[in-house]
Amino acid sequence: MRKSRQEAADTRERIVNVAAREFNEGGIEGTGLADIMTAAGLTHGGFYKHFSSKDQLVAEAVEQALDRSLLSLEGFRGGRSLESIATEYLSKQHRDEFEEACPLASLGSELRFAEEETRDVASRGIERFISVIAARFPKLPPREAKTKARGVVAAMVGGMMLSRIVTDSKLSDRFLRDTKNLIVQS
Repeated sequence: MRKSRQEAADTRERIVNVAAREFNEGGIEGTGLADIMTAAGLTHGGFYKHFSSKDQLVAEAVEQALDRSLLSLEGFRGGRSLESIATEYLSKQHRDEFEEACPLASLGSELRFAEEETRDVASRGIERFISVIAARFPKLPPREAKTKARGVVAAMVGGMMLSRIVTDSKLSDRFLRDTKNLIVQS
């Protein structure tokens, strides 16, 4: 029996959701299609009914994860403060739980090797992240706000990446705390 278009769309969405989480946790290269399909409760053979390649899935998963992460950071009507955004992004929960993790901090070093489509998706996400942060500097001229926002985004993503790399849990916590303090004091 054939699946309805809605069932096929729901299955595709489930695969993308699972892939976003799995890529954030295990990396692009470290996560195979079989792993994703098994985690989605599907067979590996069904993958190509929904996607032409792993690269297509990576691009869609990164886009979805970025959208989810940035919507959370923007908050309702964009009313969150820079301190609130930095506190959420640079939290131990964000560091330790990959379900809702920002793919820039989870996959940053791998994204530079990704296909152009995925890099374009990541680039648009970075620009959006910068715009979210720049909006937190309403008293600055737009050009200065963007300049400052680029530094804040770089610090946030870099601080999160470093906190995940180090094996010393106290140093990891310090990266989060010190990066947040640096941003809030700026």
